[in-house]
Amino acid sequence: MLISEYMQLRNVSVQTGRPVETPQSAGRTPQNSSFAEELRKQLEAQESGVQFSKHAMDRISERNIDMSEGNRLDRLNRAVELAGEKGSDDALVMIDSTAFLVSVKNNKVITTLTAEDMQGNIFTNIDSTVIM
Repeated sequence: MLISEYMQLRNVSVQTGRPVETPQSAGRTPQNSSFAEELRKQLEAQESGVQFSKHAMDRISERNIDMSEGNRLDRLNRAVELAGEKGSDDALVMIDSTAFLVSVKNNKVITTLTAEDMQGNIFTNIDSTVIM
């Protein structure tokens, strides 16, 4: 995929001169390209749900947190949506006995803790709490 095709997918207009048509690109648009279509699907999927930082992924693995249990991931996405609607930037999301520290403005989980890990901890730099 050409960078111009990628920029077009992201709705960014860039003019660098007259485009040169090559035999490979003749008559082909990003919408007809299977790679472009797959990229578009991946970008849409990423934008629709909360992302996890590497640190959060490590903690989920270390603490054996099952994200599929009790629709945790769906509930987390809904909690981040609710926090965003209320104007939150950084939230503590409680789902059952698991805590997620989330950057709502970046749609990213920063870290996660189990009930045992929360004992004696103080959560700072958050502006909201969502209990799901």
